[in-house]
Amino acid sequence: MKIAEALSLRADAQRRVEQLRHRIVSNARFQEGEEPAESAADLLVEADRVLDGLEVWIARINRTNAAVDLGADGTMTEALARRDVLRLRHSVLSAAADAAGSDTGFRQLRSELRQVTALPVRELRTRADDVARQLRELDVRIQQANWTHDLLE
Repeated sequence: MKIAEALSLRADAQRRVEQLRHRIVSNARFQEGEEPAESAADLLVEADRVLDGLEVWIARINRTNAAVDLGADGTMTEALARRDVLRLRHSVLSAAADAAGSDTGFRQLRSELRQVTALPVRELRTRADDVARQLRELDVRIQQANWTHDLLE
């Protein structure tokens, strides 16, 4: 099995746990004299079973990610950490450029002070574009590895 397949199964298990959590909460209490739509206790047992399986998928994926070598990007784990940081960096740069570039310079009176930008918007946009490019390129390499490397036991 390839890493990508295991990631899909992990995501399915996570969605299933969330659905079960919602159903458990919905059926945990019911009005006296009526029956709940589903047995919260049975749903809890099923959630435990799905969570046990999820733990296995997570451990195998993490073990594989630590072992997969992506060359210049390091291990898959290191590449994933870099991708997370690139996403955050892009978000920060874009937000800074948006805030500095927003034209809220409307003045009702000439005596009011006008607002000026504290950051170089063009430079921030250029940096954000460069980070977005790095992020796309890294993500392609990660996706390729997900479809070419086998999941470890």
